[in-house]
Amino acid sequence: MTKLVILDRDGVINEDSDAYVKSVEEWRPLPGSIDAIARLYQAGYTVVVATNQSGIGRGLFDLDDLEAMHAKLNDLLAETGTELAGIFYCPHSPDDGCDCRKPAPGLLDAISSEFGMPLTAVPIVGDSLRDLQAGATHHCTPILVRTGKGATTEPKLAEQQDVVLQQARVFDDLAQAVDYLLANQEADE
Repeated sequence: MTKLVILDRDGVINEDSDAYVKSVEEWRPLPGSIDAIARLYQAGYTVVVATNQSGIGRGLFDLDDLEAMHAKLNDLLAETGTELAGIFYCPHSPDDGCDCRKPAPGLLDAISSEFGMPLTAVPIVGDSLRDLQAGATHHCTPILVRTGKGATTEPKLAEQQDVVLQQARVFDDLAQAVDYLLANQEADE
């Protein structure tokens, strides 16, 4: 069985910006995030990214810019012998009414279809409520990191109707979340 983990991008893997991450120059990995992804990969996880990129729909950057950012991420991972199994993104603005912008389930539907498996209990790591809400549509295991928007999202967990979201695990950053996942993987084996 495939061990899959789904990561949000901005605020989890790289620095986030209220003005949007619009170029490869603005795309900077958070401390420890590349190594954390490498540790997941080396432990046998299939790692995918699911990211809202409404800056495209807002006209702030284009697909070439996005591809350059993802090439930088992939190059940094390749230096550690790691590769992502996929990067799934929504290019739409919030007003477009698409079904792929998290918290809508479209990106996770695509991941489930791509890997031919249900996403029940698959860890989803995000820094915003919408990341975890998207995961809830597929019964993923929600993990919040305090990087990016995570510190301001954390108090909102208790207000959620969904008990699974209320009980989301919370970690300081992706490295801590990966420590947890790897420790629990060993316990399950």
